[in-house]
Amino acid sequence: MSSTSSEETQDEPTEDIENGIAVLPSLDEESQEVTEFGTDQPEHKIRPLNAAILMTVLGVVYGDIGTSPIYAFRSTIMVVSNHHNDLQRWEVFGIVSLIFWALILVVTLKYVTLVMRADHNGEGGILALMSLAQRVTKKTSGKVLLGIVGIAGTCLFFGDGMITPAVSVLSAIEGLEVSIPGIQEFIVPMALIILVALFSMQSKGTEKIGKVFGPVMFLWFSSIGVLGLLQVIQHPFILAALSPHYAISFVIHHEWMAFLALGSVVLAVTGAEALYADMGHFGRNPIRYAWIFFVLPSLTLNYMGQGALVLSHPETVNNPFFYLAPHWLNIPLVILSTFATVIASQAGISGGFSLARQLTQLGYFPRLRVLHTNAEEEGQIYIPDVNHALMLGALLLIVSFRSSEALAAAYGIAVTGTFICTTILSCVVFSKLYKWPVYKVAFIFGLFFCVDIPFFTANALKIPQGGWVPLLLGIGLTIMMTSWNKGRNIIITKRAKGALPIASFLARLPQSKITRVSGTAIFMTPDPSSIPNSLIHNLRHNKVLHDHVLFVTIENLKQPEAEYGHRIAMRQLAPNIFQVIVRYGFMEMPNLPKVLELLKQQPQLDFFDPLQASYFTTREQIVAAAIPQMSKWRMSLFMFMNRNASPVTDFLRIPADRVVELAVRVSI
Repeated sequence: MSSTSSEETQDEPTEDIENGIAVLPSLDEESQEVTEFGTDQPEHKIRPLNAAILMTVLGVVYGDIGTSPIYAFRSTIMVVSNHHNDLQRWEVFGIVSLIFWALILVVTLKYVTLVMRADHNGEGGILALMSLAQRVTKKTSGKVLLGIVGIAGTCLFFGDGMITPAVSVLSAIEGLEVSIPGIQEFIVPMALIILVALFSMQSKGTEKIGKVFGPVMFLWFSSIGVLGLLQVIQHPFILAALSPHYAISFVIHHEWMAFLALGSVVLAVTGAEALYADMGHFGRNPIRYAWIFFVLPSLTLNYMGQGALVLSHPETVNNPFFYLAPHWLNIPLVILSTFATVIASQAGISGGFSLARQLTQLGYFPRLRVLHTNAEEEGQIYIPDVNHALMLGALLLIVSFRSSEALAAAYGIAVTGTFICTTILSCVVFSKLYKWPVYKVAFIFGLFFCVDIPFFTANALKIPQGGWVPLLLGIGLTIMMTSWNKGRNIIITKRAKGALPIASFLARLPQSKITRVSGTAIFMTPDPSSIPNSLIHNLRHNKVLHDHVLFVTIENLKQPEAEYGHRIAMRQLAPNIFQVIVRYGFMEMPNLPKVLELLKQQPQLDFFDPLQASYFTTREQIVAAAIPQMSKWRMSLFMFMNRNASPVTDFLRIPADRVVELAVRVSI
C-alpha cells in the first residue's frame, strides 16, 4: 500500500540525548511511567579461549598482516639495492631489524598492549574509539574536531580495503615468475579474474568459505615460519638482526635512503588496525595470544629467513619470499599464497560492509541497501553498492599499476594515515577516560607519534607514484560524509521550529471529530516530543485515525550496542495511544518488526502483531531554499545522495506491503 502527497513541512527536530540514551519528554504531571525492556543477555559476553576460537582469529583477523611477507621485505630491500647493487651484510641486518621493531612497536605495544584496552562496551575499531573520545570531551568544538579525525581515519581505512585485494592477490600471482619466467604477461589477467570471482561471491555470504579460513591461515603461518626457520638454522648469524642496534645504525648511516625505506617497512604492519576492529567479535585475549605466541614468531622467522637467503644468495633479491621454498614446492606455495591473499582480501571487503553500516547508523552516510547473508548472524551482511565500488577500484588499480611493487606506493599512506588518527584519539581516551597523567600520555604516545609520523611522511613522498589514490579517495569520502551530516543537521534544526508538540495534540484529541477505524497504525517519527508529519498528513487527507496508535522513534546511539534491558522505552500517552523508542548502537543492524515483537510482553499490547500493523513514514523531497544554508556544490552533492538513499523501510526491514509513504517537500 502506498500514498503520496507533497507539502512544505517542518519535521524531525533535534533529539534530546542524555548519556547517549533518548529521554522521553515530560507531558504532564499525570503522564504514564516509562517502561524499559529488551533482551536479557549479560552486558559483557564471556568468550571461551580454546583452539577453535584461536583458529577463527587466525582466519579473520590476521589475513592482511599475515600476507605482508610476500612483498614487504622485497619492497624495502629494493630501495637499497636500487641505490647500489652491492648489498652489505649490515644493511640486510638493518632492514630485518627495522621490520622486526616495527612489528614490536606498532602492533605489539601500540595495538595489542595499549589501544585494545580502549574498548567501547567490548567493541573496538576507530569509530568506537572516536565515540569514546567524544564522550569524554566537553567542548563542542573538541567533539567536532575528534569527529573529523575519526572520519578521516575511517575514509583512509576504506582506501586500505580497496588496495588490499589488489596488492595481495597480485603479489601472490607474481610468485609464478620464479618457476615460470615467461608467465609475466598473464599475471595481470589472472589477478583480474581472481578478484572478479572474489567480489562476485560476496552476495553468497562468508559462512561457508569462513569455515576454511582458520585452517588455511594456520597452514600459511606454519609454512612461512618453517621456511624461514630452515634458513635461520643454516645461517644463524641472522638472529643478531633482532637487536635494535642494527636498525638504528641503518637509519644513522643511510639517513635519506633509510627514510625512504620506512615507506616500505610500514607494509609489514598493514592490517594492524584489524586487530582492534575485530576485538568485539573475539575479545582481547584470543587476539593477543594468537599474535604473541603464533603469528609474531612466524612472521619474525620468515623475515629473518628472507634476510639470510639474500645474504647467502644475492640473486634472490628480486623475490626472496618465493625463493625460500625449494623449486618443487614453489607452485604449491603460490597456490597457498593465493588462498591466503584471498582471505586477507575477504576480511577487508567484509570490514568495508560493516564500516559502511556503522557510518549510516552514526548519521555520516545515507542509508544503503543491506542484504543479510545469514539468518542467524546479524553481522554477516552484503551491501551491493559498497561491493561494486570496491571491486571497480581494485580492478582499476591492478590495470593502472600492473605490479605489487608499484601498488605498494599507494598502500602505505592509507595505513599510516589511519595509524596517526588512532594515536590522536587514543591520547584523548587514555588521558580523560583512564585518567593517565599528562607526562605518561606525552611519553608513551609521543613515542608512537615518533614512529607514525616518519612512516606517514615517508609514504607522503610517494604521492606522485600512487600515494594520491587513497589520499584522493579519503578526501572524497570525507567531503561526502561531512556534506551528508551537515545537510541532515540543517533539516533537523529547521523542522524543529515548526513541530507540533505531542501534548497539544493529545489535549485536542478528545474534542475532535476524527473517525476511528479498526487496526493498528505505527507512525515513524524521529522526535519523541512531536507529532509525526505522517500522522498530520494522514488526518488532513484521509481524516481517520486507527483504534491503536504507536509513535515509534528509532534512536541511533553513539555507542556500539544498546544497553541490555534498555532496547525499548515505552509509555502510554492516552487510551490506546503509545509512545515507543527503539534503540540501536552503530554496530547493530535494525530489524524493527522483530524488536516490536517484544511489545507483546506488555499487558496493554498483548494483542499487537507488528507484521499486521500499518507503518506510516515520510519521504523527503529536498529542494534549495531561496537563501540556501549550504554552498551550491555541497547542496548538489547532498541532494544526489538523498535521492539515491535506500528507503527507510528497507533499512528497518519493514514489510513493503504494510507501508504507507507520504512525501514531504523540505527546503534547505
